[in-house]
Amino acid sequence: MKRYNDTLRFPALIGAVLICGTAEGMLLPLIASMLEEQGVPAIVNGAGTTALYIGMLVALPFMERPMQKLGYRTFLLVGLLLITLALFLFPLWFNLWFWFVLRLAVGIGDSMLHFAAQTWITIGSPHKKRGRNIAIYGLAFGLGFATGPLLVRLLAFGIAVPFLTAGFLCTLFLIPLVLLNNAFPDQTTRQGTRLSDSLRRYRKTTAMVWSGLTATFGYGFMEASLNNSFPVFALRNGLGMNGVAALLPAFVCGGLITQIPIGMLSDRLGRKKLLPILTLLGAVTFLVSALIPVRFSGFFFTFLAAGLLTGSLYSLSMGYVSDMLPRRLIPLGNIQMSLSYSIGCMAGPVVSNLLISVAKKGSLFFGIAGMLLIVSASVVMQQIGRSRKSCETVRVS
Repeated sequence: MKRYNDTLRFPALIGAVLICGTAEGMLLPLIASMLEEQGVPAIVNGAGTTALYIGMLVALPFMERPMQKLGYRTFLLVGLLLITLALFLFPLWFNLWFWFVLRLAVGIGDSMLHFAAQTWITIGSPHKKRGRNIAIYGLAFGLGFATGPLLVRLLAFGIAVPFLTAGFLCTLFLIPLVLLNNAFPDQTTRQGTRLSDSLRRYRKTTAMVWSGLTATFGYGFMEASLNNSFPVFALRNGLGMNGVAALLPAFVCGGLITQIPIGMLSDRLGRKKLLPILTLLGAVTFLVSALIPVRFSGFFFTFLAAGLLTGSLYSLSMGYVSDMLPRRLIPLGNIQMSLSYSIGCMAGPVVSNLLISVAKKGSLFFGIAGMLLIVSASVVMQQIGRSRKSCETVRVS
């Protein structure tokens, strides 16, 4: 039975991440498009999307101790159950506040699932396979995120159909998780319980990996802007729902194609070198999107190119952060990456929808490009600082 569980564990975790990505990839453009068609202002629409990421943000700092008590499997099950229940409740009432609360629940469940899966995969993988497994983790989420917007087309059969379809899929993926044996994080090194102890640990980790946290913030900003703000931009510029449903997967599919190759390349070249190059080239691609005419064919190729370059940014930054942290701080680094990602996802739709409201033509893409340039510059700056510090240490010794 133990061998069976060891064999099943990694596929089950990847399946849970896949369906979580599908649900999130469907919800963002689906709700944004439905509210836009109902005449909800773009700013209100973008602010409502932040509920998903508020849920992630609020829950994350309190997850270490509950997961130690409940174990990985139980934590994963509770997270996926929250997402599943919320999906089934969405069609019951078309109300902004009701949907805000449900998106909050999805955010909390999403955060629980990812933290447990991410930590279990990172710590439970052999060192020589860790990079590959992280890349597969990113690939699974990206594949789900690419599939999610396709479910928007089910609106043609009724408002409830996309939500119920995603809910039934989540229910199916609960089964392999139930079959797993539970496992618990290492509890041999307990941290101080005082608030000052926690703040000290957070400050220490942030100082060590601030450019990596900027990268996860940038990825969240880009991802949420595309999935929430681009449907608004597209509908206002005559691309229609079918255009939205095809263009968003083009970006994600680009990331799927290069996810594992970039992960392997980063093992050879070093993530600190590859990360600023890819984000710089991605910024250039979004600048091209801002300058070309609003046409499906043009956006398809620029979105695909942007996905090829930056679609694996989260998993790449995850490896980058792990490179700079000692093993004992990697779980805390995972929490801080998720926090940065959530804040970026909250900021993205608000800033991007504001840009669309103020200056419609190309402003959405200028904002994303600017964010990627900040990520590229931050990685270069921290690495220069680390190199200077190393040189000073050598001189002193």
